[in-house]
Amino acid sequence: MSPTVPHSDVADTVMERLTATYATAADPQRAAQAQAYMKGVAPFLGVPAPLRRVLSRTVVAGLPRPREADCAAVALRCWELPEREYAYFAVDYLRRHVKRCSSGFLPVVRHLVTTVPWWDTVDALAAHVVGGLVTADPKLTAAMDAWIEDEDLWVARTALLHQLRHKDATDTERLFAYCLRQSGHPDFFIRKAIGWSLREYAKTDPDAVRDFVERERGHLSPLSVREALKNL
Repeated sequence: MSPTVPHSDVADTVMERLTATYATAADPQRAAQAQAYMKGVAPFLGVPAPLRRVLSRTVVAGLPRPREADCAAVALRCWELPEREYAYFAVDYLRRHVKRCSSGFLPVVRHLVTTVPWWDTVDALAAHVVGGLVTADPKLTAAMDAWIEDEDLWVARTALLHQLRHKDATDTERLFAYCLRQSGHPDFFIRKAIGWSLREYAKTDPDAVRDFVERERGHLSPLSVREALKNL
């Protein structure tokens, strides 16, 4: 069941500005190229990232800091629009304001992760939004323990990547356990995420990652091993 979109005056203003501003910068040729690059996951307006960020600043200029309900309304309403740039705006908005959201926001993020999913939105939501929520409320690790078991590969990928920016605060035991739990997964995006999460943690504790990979090499896919050890 999809989350209910809360009423939000802030979201009303954001969406009115956003759709008007982004539409003026649409470029059909770029849109076709972007859609092809993203394997047709969604249509695009064709707004390049640097310009999109400039336009986004004008969209939110002068607006008050959002409440959690505002964040939910903006994200869910952006996700209802077909063009992918609106989802990018929503992800950036949540990244900026994740500290305004409580642990109760996690079901909204799960909806975003599982609706029109692809790495371009899922990875940022995992590292910057879900990771931020778990940092603020460690009790959400129980939810991550459930997500790593999920049949939806994007939910499991989110669990694998949610500690990507935690550095010294990484729960190493949980990270390694998650990698082992999904080590036999046949999908490229899970195997890549295992390697990526290990490679990122190797910047903090290279010896721990090296030892883990050598110990569990028989369980990890060659792709995961290669990605994990890329910088070691």
